[in-house]
Amino acid sequence: MGKLWWITGGGSGIGRELALQIAAAGDRVVISGRRLSVLQDAAGTNANIMPHDLDVTDARMVSAAVAEIETTHGPIDCAVLNAGHYDPMDIADFTADRVLQTFATNVQGVANCLDPLLKSMRRRGTGQIAIVASVAGYRGLPKAAAYGASKAALINMAEALKPEADAAGIKLQLVNPGFVLTPMTKRNDFPMPFLLTPEDAARRIRRGLAGTGFEIVFPWRFALLLKLGRLLPYRLYFALTRRMIGR
Repeated sequence: MGKLWWITGGGSGIGRELALQIAAAGDRVVISGRRLSVLQDAAGTNANIMPHDLDVTDARMVSAAVAEIETTHGPIDCAVLNAGHYDPMDIADFTADRVLQTFATNVQGVANCLDPLLKSMRRRGTGQIAIVASVAGYRGLPKAAAYGASKAALINMAEALKPEADAAGIKLQLVNPGFVLTPMTKRNDFPMPFLLTPEDAARRIRRGLAGTGFEIVFPWRFALLLKLGRLLPYRLYFALTRRMIGR
């Protein structure tokens, strides 16, 4: 019957396209998200795609969902933790509540999924998990005080878990996309360099998931610029980011 996949945030953007490509290759995919109608639209008539409404910020709901999926469809072979929240904000818009909302989905939501997944996969001694972060987590960028910080937390979390995951037989990978044309990025009011389509992003993720590398990052030119940015001293880095805000 092929592999069983679980993709959070599977109703739109990268998650939706990834599910479509995986299902087209013959594997079964459970897609989850807050809006069942969106998930059903993504699945269409494809019998290999199974919608499951889920709020990843609710830990009990997530644990119950993983148990239900594995009872109904079998063990989850590969989970792509893709659900995310993006809330760009200027300093004038910054509030603690908005930061908390971002972290609730992007960080705690991933942790809520990892909890039952790691327990199940450790018992079996096998499994694959991909945590979707972002190149925005490499270093602080204007308007991304909440989003970038949440993705930096995911990068750190994945790095911390990787050695023990390997020892437990679990293939843990980190996905760091650049700009991808999705409903979230359409909110941006600035030029997005090296912008990719969801179809292209999904293809790159699938190639990475089939490989052995830890980090799946794209597009490489944009990622390289940001990785080099991590080496700059603050004086030079802030000179660049001030240009980004036009002040």
